[in-house]
Amino acid sequence: NYFPGVSNVNLRGGFSKHATGLPDDVETLATYAGATANKLFAFSDGKIYDVTTAGAVGAAAVSGLTNARWEYTNVTTSGGNYLYAANGVDKPLLYNGSTWTAIDGASTPAITGVTTTTLTCPTLFKNRMWFIEKNTLKAWYLPTASVGGAAQQFDLSAVARLGGYLVAMASWTIDAGYGVDDNLVFVTSKGEVIVYRGTDPASASTWAVIGNWIVGSPIGNRCLMKYGGDLLILTLDGLLPLASALQSSRLDPNVALSDKIQGAFAAAAALYGSNFGWSMIYNPKNNALIVNVPVSEGAQEQFVMNNITKAWCKFTNWKAFQFALLNDELYFGAAGYVAKAWTTGSTEYMDDTSNIVGKALQAFNYFETRGVKKIFTRARPSLFTNSTPSVTIGINVDF
Repeated sequence: NYFPGVSNVNLRGGFSKHATGLPDDVETLATYAGATANKLFAFSDGKIYDVTTAGAVGAAAVSGLTNARWEYTNVTTSGGNYLYAANGVDKPLLYNGSTWTAIDGASTPAITGVTTTTLTCPTLFKNRMWFIEKNTLKAWYLPTASVGGAAQQFDLSAVARLGGYLVAMASWTIDAGYGVDDNLVFVTSKGEVIVYRGTDPASASTWAVIGNWIVGSPIGNRCLMKYGGDLLILTLDGLLPLASALQSSRLDPNVALSDKIQGAFAAAAALYGSNFGWSMIYNPKNNALIVNVPVSEGAQEQFVMNNITKAWCKFTNWKAFQFALLNDELYFGAAGYVAKAWTTGSTEYMDDTSNIVGKALQAFNYFETRGVKKIFTRARPSLFTNSTPSVTIGINVDF
């Protein structure tokens, strides 16, 4: 629970309960980017709640859903700003700033040509909505600048050499923006990364595969995240920047952003890789890249990297199923509530009503001559604090 800053090591911020009274685990936390205002939605127990405002939640905006494990993206067309969500079981949901619409072949707008309850992983690529057909190697895309229309199939069976099924896809850009350099990345359950470039998948003259690469098997469905001009992929091999991973051998551990904690990361991936809740988020206010590690339900931990120094640490007691940013503030969904995280002010060093317990281990030192026995008689820790913390120190000579 200590975060490595540029010139010091600080106890992390705490959390306060932002929205309470949710019926079950908040397994999805989605941000809607409106034209004039943003909103935050919590998916819990097959329902969706508006949790933008702090306090006890009101009536559910949507109910009757099969589960609370959804993927989402924001899209803007001439018709307005939308939040598109899908889970591969229920009909995709489209939010326009005031109303949620379940999308099928007869809704307004409608998606035709595909059974919409099979669609998941909504992704915006070059002004065109894409979806994955769950548990297949097929993707579907809509007409440009549209949230509905006749869906066209894009089958990757012929290029996915290892088989499996599509897990995730995302837009990957080389220039840290959005433009002609954007590529569409597909990731399969076997760790195969397939990259396409172009604008119209129906035209061979404007659409082509760049290549296929093999990385470690992805961890969960939320395994991709834009990171500046790169794309991060969460795999059994570690947390990989796509640009570096595709230019080097899979056997090179130094490619991974997580190489400094490779032992801890590999152990967590092996033990908990099948648990729901692996995801990533970048918190710009604190220059922190957060990887959520679902040790068990209600016992999640986080591996956290300082984006400037690339130093890592571990957070505990943030029992998060998923993180989200609302107006650059960090939130997470937990068991029956949504929390505002990394808080400041009176709740800065409190996890709700509990004190934060931090543990720090300094680098080992031989204290001059190696191999000579020493007797330690005193240790003087240097702490800068605005309160009176309880401190316990010890000496570890086994390294």
